[in-house]
Amino acid sequence: MGKLLIAAAFVWLLAAADTKPDYEMTTYVVGFFHRGPNAGKGDPAEAERLQEGHLANFGKLVAAGKLIVAGPFSDNTELRGMLIFKLNSVDEARALMEADPMLKAGRLTLKLHPWFAGAGLRVNGPKGAR
Repeated sequence: MGKLLIAAAFVWLLAAADTKPDYEMTTYVVGFFHRGPNAGKGDPAEAERLQEGHLANFGKLVAAGKLIVAGPFSDNTELRGMLIFKLNSVDEARALMEADPMLKAGRLTLKLHPWFAGAGLRVNGPKGAR
């Protein structure tokens, strides 16, 4: 009886090793912010106003379900930050970002790319919003 159980377990393990997980993929749009031609120009009050508008724009896009996550890079290089949109179209992402104050002021530039990745990416909202 013990040998039969071992053989059955071995056959089950072989069968399990041949099965592939069901993994759903989808298209997102990922964006990379780069230092713009006007980075560092202007007074600190203007920089603060532009940053507030930049973050408010992100808030609107998150509330609309279009933006999954955004954030800066902390190594202070030419590459300033990134975003991931829950969109299929680079053109739609570009249109949504046209009004961003940091882009309009030339403080940042944005390069957008379609990105094929696992479905179900999500952001954990602020603690008070859960």
